[in-house]
Amino acid sequence: MATALSEEELDNEDYYSLLNVRREASCEELKAAYRRLCMLYHPDKHRDPELKSQAERLFNLVHQAYEVLSDPQTRAIYDIYGKRGLEMEGWEVVERRRTPAEIREEFERLQREREERRLQQRTNPKGTISVGIDATDLFDRYEEEYEDVSGSGFPQIEINKMHISQSIEAPLTASDTAILSGSLSTQNGNGGGSINFALRRVTSAKGWGELEFGAGDLQGPLFGLKLFRNLTPRCFVTTHCALQFSSRGIRPGLTTVLARNLDKNTVGYLQWRWGVQSAMNTSIVRDTKTSHFTVALQLGIPHSFALISYQHKFQDDDQTRVKGSLKAGFFGTVVEYGAERKISRHSVLGAAVSIGVPQGVSLKIKLNRASQTYFFPVHLTDQLLPSAVFYATVGPLVVYFALHRLVIRPYLRAQKEKELEKQRESTATDILQKKQEAEAAVRLMQESVRRIIEAEESRMGLIIVNAWYGKFVNDKSKKSEKVKVIDVTVPLQCLVKDSKLILTEASKAGLPGFYDPCVGEEKNLKVLYQFRGVLHQVMALDSEALRIPKQSHRIDTDG
Repeated sequence: MATALSEEELDNEDYYSLLNVRREASCEELKAAYRRLCMLYHPDKHRDPELKSQAERLFNLVHQAYEVLSDPQTRAIYDIYGKRGLEMEGWEVVERRRTPAEIREEFERLQREREERRLQQRTNPKGTISVGIDATDLFDRYEEEYEDVSGSGFPQIEINKMHISQSIEAPLTASDTAILSGSLSTQNGNGGGSINFALRRVTSAKGWGELEFGAGDLQGPLFGLKLFRNLTPRCFVTTHCALQFSSRGIRPGLTTVLARNLDKNTVGYLQWRWGVQSAMNTSIVRDTKTSHFTVALQLGIPHSFALISYQHKFQDDDQTRVKGSLKAGFFGTVVEYGAERKISRHSVLGAAVSIGVPQGVSLKIKLNRASQTYFFPVHLTDQLLPSAVFYATVGPLVVYFALHRLVIRPYLRAQKEKELEKQRESTATDILQKKQEAEAAVRLMQESVRRIIEAEESRMGLIIVNAWYGKFVNDKSKKSEKVKVIDVTVPLQCLVKDSKLILTEASKAGLPGFYDPCVGEEKNLKVLYQFRGVLHQVMALDSEALRIPKQSHRIDTDG
């Protein structure tokens, strides 16, 4: 009698990988894969009590996978939420006669209801700390005026301004959110602070509104209203009006932004600002996978300018970006260039050099840590000195590469090893179970594989000579690392049909007879096979689709 599978067993299986079918597989493909595995694992085909028990276990797992994927409703839920979604609270009330689209909509509603129960425990903290540093004494020194002053031989570096701001969001209902924010600023011994409270309501899928109340020690009370509305699927408008009360009277202000998607990656903005600093601004922003380009023109009092900036995004693991911009207006001209790079999972470090007339030369260092931003603008000189430009450019690069090599890289390596070790410990029992299941599956495959090999040999077809799955170490610099692979020759030969082997685009660890020998590490599948009497070899990534045989896999025996 078939035994029910435990929740842990069901949750640790990828049904598509288990059946070796595409996520877009048709009903016919699912049936073919299911029948083939049923023939392999059917308990009645095995007389040995131990093999019969193992076959029964695997047969139940295959049957469970087919039941979920062959039903359009359960498959729709599985595709979105995985196996946990099938057991999510509220599933029992969903009508089985609904279409997959209706099922998705119903499940999204159930999920929203679950999320609403957690709203009171949620916040979205955001903060900024900015510390302005005056280092002009490094380059702009007038020693002749300070010859008699004690300690004048050392340049003085001062902190001349600081700004701290923080905000939190408290969702009240699914459509209402309260936002509390505050800020403190000081410059050359003078400073002040302010506190703001806003209440935002999402009125519909097309818009929202926000009421704002604020007060500060330098300015009087502030009352504001902000509205957002989607006019069309490609066009939206934002309006912000405010009343600022001060000793000089009431100062009204109004800002309106009209935006339109020009194409999939380009947005055009038209902004009108009326009040203390009235201006008209138009800009075009193009953002793609590899670049970010902005061009803007502003006419206003007292600031009018033209801006052009470009940012290139490298497709590397560190998400490196380099950028440059040119801004010219009534205030002068500023050229800025810099770069930023991800230094850990939640941290991004950036630096930029600003060269302008009459501003001089500045170095801006920024660190984003999760939702917190730390900004350090360092003013180096009021003049355009080549030495200041050189040190502002080269200095941060030298410091970064030294820190990256001596501190950041060893720290990240230690953290990764710690996480992997923790993951291995938490999954040790599960991996041992998977290993036993894989070994049992291999034993069950032996007879089928023998028949497949005989059939393939008779037609000079596809014979898997050797197959290994896991972590391969080919780099000589990594000789100390342990090779962690398992022999998967039998499971792959069992998947051969009509001299072809097709593996779908999914992790191979879920295939019958496979398991993960190195949790959390990069894995490959290496196959040495014979076709038409000629040896072939291929190395594939874990989640890469693979089709065998191929002419490009042929081993050049002439060499």
